[in-house]
Amino acid sequence: MSEEKKHTEKAEGAEAKEVTKKAEAIKAPQAEDKAISSPQNIYGNEEFQISGKTLVPADVYLKAGVHIGTKFKSGDMSRYIYKQRRDGLKVMDIATFDEHLRIAANFIAQFAPERIAIVSRKLYGQKPVQEFAESIGARAFVARFVPGTFTNPEGKEFVEPQLVIANDPGADAQAISEATVMKRPVIAFCNTDSSLKNIDLAIPMNNKGRKSLALAYWILTREVLLLLNKIKSPAEFTKKVEDFEYVLKEGASESDEGEEGGRKKSYGRDRERGERREYRRREY
Repeated sequence: MSEEKKHTEKAEGAEAKEVTKKAEAIKAPQAEDKAISSPQNIYGNEEFQISGKTLVPADVYLKAGVHIGTKFKSGDMSRYIYKQRRDGLKVMDIATFDEHLRIAANFIAQFAPERIAIVSRKLYGQKPVQEFAESIGARAFVARFVPGTFTNPEGKEFVEPQLVIANDPGADAQAISEATVMKRPVIAFCNTDSSLKNIDLAIPMNNKGRKSLALAYWILTREVLLLLNKIKSPAEFTKKVEDFEYVLKEGASESDEGEEGGRKKSYGRDRERGERREYRRREY
């Protein structure tokens, strides 16, 4: 084996160890989440326990709906659910969301921006992901994620990120799987029905809403830029939340373009056909 090859392998091994060390550092807060005990504050129709100063006023979080989950919950996400509303929707704690957003910002700032990959297959996450990546100098992967992007050196889109940020664990499962194969840490925005498999740090929030995603990425961008000393104070961050928000096409509604719309009808038809085929197999 040549000296050059030995040197390259040694450098790659050292890099892998450093990434692993950083990943281990963010697993502890997630595993030891506890309820925050403090005087209750009431904002709108929701009650939350808020401790200390949040990154933005709590009512801003509530207006954006970052705390509104789905009617379903996974076993992994149970720890982040604050309560269930009368309409069946699960509600997440905004204090925990705020805390995990801080942890994520501090962790992201430890990596060279150009070695960070941010992924979003879902439509509403694509605009904020692109804005976030452009602002900090990272790489955005939106719409369809090409298999092998992180694992196939022969691929046209091949990159070797040190950190992967996923907008939705379900929709971005391929990118998360490849990051896991490469032993790269993964941060993910997770809703009440998300799986935390192969996720090193979950940011519990409504990852299906335009406004909630825009606000979350806007805050994360500001905090990372502050930590990287790209801006000296929050006042220097001139971008607005609206700059991160996906804009509906004229005449379109949330159901037309959101994750529950657009492909919903075709998905329903495909599922119905599959059920019919399965029924016929059972008959014969």
